[in-house]
Amino acid sequence: MESKYMTASQAAHKWKISQRRVQILCVQGRIEGAFKLGENWVLPIDANKPCDSRFKSNNDNSIVAVSLFSGAGGLDVASFMAGVPVVSSTDFDHDCIQTLKLNKLYEKTEIVQGDLHKIPSSVFADIVKKHKPNRFIVIGGAPCQPFSKAGYWVGNDTRKGVNDPRATLVDEYLRVVADIQPDGFVFENVESLLHPTNKAIVDRFIETIEKIGYKFVIVKGNALDYGVSQKRKRLFIIGTKGTFKTEAPLKTHCPPSECKNTGLLPYVNVYDVIGEFSGSEYFEPQEVVTGTYYEDLCQVPPGMNYKALTAWYGYKNPKFVADKRFWSFLLKLAPDMPSWTITAQPGPWVGPFHWDNRRLRVPEIAAIQSFPKGYKFYGSRSSIQKQIGNAVPSLMGKAMIEFLKESLI
Repeated sequence: MESKYMTASQAAHKWKISQRRVQILCVQGRIEGAFKLGENWVLPIDANKPCDSRFKSNNDNSIVAVSLFSGAGGLDVASFMAGVPVVSSTDFDHDCIQTLKLNKLYEKTEIVQGDLHKIPSSVFADIVKKHKPNRFIVIGGAPCQPFSKAGYWVGNDTRKGVNDPRATLVDEYLRVVADIQPDGFVFENVESLLHPTNKAIVDRFIETIEKIGYKFVIVKGNALDYGVSQKRKRLFIIGTKGTFKTEAPLKTHCPPSECKNTGLLPYVNVYDVIGEFSGSEYFEPQEVVTGTYYEDLCQVPPGMNYKALTAWYGYKNPKFVADKRFWSFLLKLAPDMPSWTITAQPGPWVGPFHWDNRRLRVPEIAAIQSFPKGYKFYGSRSSIQKQIGNAVPSLMGKAMIEFLKESLI
């Protein structure tokens, strides 16, 4: 007799989503008739896949967004998820622009290619006027390379920092905000923007937004806390002309040991978001690892780096000396842990590597950054790596935009 029920694993295969996602839907009560049998979820065989609740409806355009430094669209996707349609996206990079154009999400978005230094604020003001929203916001983060923590390896005397011409793009962001006067904004960057070396930039930013009438909150966040399967720290400066209803964006996840006390979901393990892409149909030639340190990589246990092959770890025949290499050297993911930060331009032996001793695939790094499944990217493999590595994790950005949106209602 045919069963009337299916497992979470079977539902995941049927709906083409991760098993973890099915379990979350069950916990949220969004699958009618689902129940727990022991430690496992069981679903009616005819259960329908719920709509993706990460994308909120806002059909009346009551609040819309103008996106600056859009890149591959990480923060733009976040805005759509938060129910704030993006009416304008802009970037100077050709591949990023083509990536946006490849995705139906932007079919009603005006996509502008160009250097923001040379784009008048009136371009964005005119686009907003066409949509006649009740409210609008500006989102985006100036290129983070001038402020990146990685730059501190060379010392403050030799790194470019605030003298890097790209740092002036922060002023361009402020120029657009001051000119078109949105109801609020979300500015994103690396946490190291708060480093003393960059203090002048942050002080000028805050002084400017206060002068033009914005209340603001500075959020130092970890993507893990917002349902992203990745340890990634980012800085957000969120400004509003409304009133913040709470002190900070709502966290949804926490360490498993704290779930009972907080009522939050446990951090998402990386297997739960990339496990479905392990099949041979997703093979990429660029994933193959060969050369100098391949055998060493194979010896590194999942969840560790080169230090597993040192005397510090008790390795019998040490290959390396602890703390003499970049921390991400031979860094390998563990399926039962979240990922480490996905970088834009990893060196030849810089991780994270897959536990199967290979490079991560495009759909895997996109999923770790919480881009929706099926999101398309344009360009060479290295260009796509750069686009995804530079993106704001969408689920993290969603929490920030929802926090701002709440202040405007």
